[in-house]
Amino acid sequence: MRRSPIETQSTVQERAILVTVEMKAKEQPEEAVQHSLEELRSLAETAGVETVETVVQYRDSIDAAWYIGKGKVEEIRMLKEMHEANVIIFNQELSGAQVRNLESAIDAKIIDRTQLILDIFAQRAKTREGKLQVELAQLQYLLPRLAGHYKNLSRLGGGIGTRGPGETQLETDRRHIQRRIRDLKEQIEEVKRHRQLHRTKRRRSGVTQLALVGYTNAGKSTLLNRLTKADVLAEDNLFATLDPTSRRLTLPNGLDLVLTDTVGFIQNLPHDLVAAFRATLEEVNEADIILHVVDSSSPMRDQQMAVVEEVLAELGAQGKDRIVIFNKIDLLTPEEQDTLIAKDPWMRISAYSDEDLERVVQYLQDRLEEEEHLYRIPIIRGDLIAKIYRIGGVVRQEEEEAEAESILLRVSARSSILAQVARELEDYRVE
Repeated sequence: MRRSPIETQSTVQERAILVTVEMKAKEQPEEAVQHSLEELRSLAETAGVETVETVVQYRDSIDAAWYIGKGKVEEIRMLKEMHEANVIIFNQELSGAQVRNLESAIDAKIIDRTQLILDIFAQRAKTREGKLQVELAQLQYLLPRLAGHYKNLSRLGGGIGTRGPGETQLETDRRHIQRRIRDLKEQIEEVKRHRQLHRTKRRRSGVTQLALVGYTNAGKSTLLNRLTKADVLAEDNLFATLDPTSRRLTLPNGLDLVLTDTVGFIQNLPHDLVAAFRATLEEVNEADIILHVVDSSSPMRDQQMAVVEEVLAELGAQGKDRIVIFNKIDLLTPEEQDTLIAKDPWMRISAYSDEDLERVVQYLQDRLEEEEHLYRIPIIRGDLIAKIYRIGGVVRQEEEEAEAESILLRVSARSSILAQVARELEDYRVE
């Protein structure tokens, strides 16, 4: 059976020691260090690994050969034997040489943060597009680290044309991976073209698009489910949903919105993963409004919000119109709730409160109703009449004679939304 370049499943329960290295120059507060370790523990649990011990080392500089100090290597080896651990997970990214050196010294599987996240994504990907993107990120991660995965790199051939040193296994695998990366990029580009066609179709239809973004486990999927009566997987786990999901939300005034749930962000999200999922994450750039969902109960709330802002900037979406949704306020005291303030328009809610959801819907309706115009549309332009109903709240249909060949529609919508059909409507505008 052909195996993935990065093993995604295990037949036995893996027991892990978590290791993080903090630079003295950064002077991270102890709370931040512990939260980072807890996040790593959650990632390990999501991957199906049991944590038996955690190790923190403070250093002035990184050891090029071991990443950690040699004394700490011996300490971890002893802890591994004491707890019968079989995997060591680092909170930072390691080089191929460092992995090779550590595996040789500790005699255990060495996994870094990037590889752990890739493993989780490989487990969570369900659609063809998601699987392609994860495999691409895995191979891009593995390619520069191939040398650390082989002990016997050369083999001799037999028969004509194969005598001599031949081609090393390393070189063969490198060429194979490079070919596979090219194939995956071509397939993803094809998927991207199809996705762009759907985006263009949605844009032409005039439907307002909203994107849910936020740190992983902030409650985006729960909010999507509650607002749209969807059935997206929502659980108290990191990266519970990976593939983007779009659902229709109809406001009380009849305006239809498309609400898209995106993959959750996380601190130090691997760049290869961001690059591989760019086609998916570009849904954010297509949105008319971004809903930034925040776990208001997290002690690292401000840092998590900053991480989301960084990823949005990397995607080129930092200037998008957005609303900050402080979620999970039911876990805060009234005094703690009063500290929740953002520079962008913001709301404080619990996704499980019907009253709060009604406030969100009403806020979106008020936010999208900024201009009011009257249009007289010929009856034969049924396509345009339908489009007007989709893009903006039709306040009312004015009374006309029974035999009239046109109808009067009073429409209230954002100027940016009306701009989508402004050219078609210009000749029919009354006021």
